[in-house]
Formats: sequence, C-alpha cells, structure tokens
Amino acid sequence: MEAKQAVESLNALAQDSRLQVYRLLVQSGPEGLAASDIAERVGIPANTLSFHLKTLSHADLVASRQEGRFIYYSANYAQMNALVGFLTENCCGGRSCKQSPVPQKRKAS
Repeated sequence: MEAKQAVESLNALAQDSRLQVYRLLVQSGPEGLAASDIAERVGIPANTLSFHLKTLSHADLVASRQEGRFIYYSANYAQMNALVGFLTENCCGGRSCKQSPVPQKRKAS
C-alpha cells in the first residue's frame, strides 16, 4: 500500500459514524449487510448512511453488490489487511513488539 492510499483510508475512518459502520461490516463477515440493516443497527438515517458508505467505498474499504431490490455492503478485507500491514511495517525497528507489562499501581494503605 502506498502512503497516499493509507491516508485516504485513514481519512475515511476518521469519523465516528463511518468507523461504526466499518466495524459493523468487518464483524458481519464477507456476506455483508443490506444498507437498511446497517442503518437500523447503527441508528442513522438512510441518506446519511449513503454518504458515509460512498466515502468508505471511494477509499476502497467496502464493496457493494446488488441482490434484487437490496444493496449489500461488505468490508474489503484485503484493503483492511493492507492498511494494517502498512501501519505495522518495520514496527519496532525489527525488534520484538511484545509489550512489557504495565506496572500495577500500589494501593495506598
């Protein structure tokens, strides 16, 4: 993934409703969800959802398909994995990224 595409993807996800929609689609699996189901679950009007889905689609984070009267949206897992790969490329300068345990605060007696 190129930096420009990573910026576009991150920009598309940098809004609360779009992030909620995207996470819902990731959780729903490759079969995706109908737009009406997404609107109901996230609790946003259909016209607002359409705007957010368009933004996510332009960033190539979601795909759509029409089945009869319904349009189904699903996460583009290849793009998601490419973004995660871009963000973690050369993580920790080649050293193990295993985090040290955070020290527990002692309770005052």
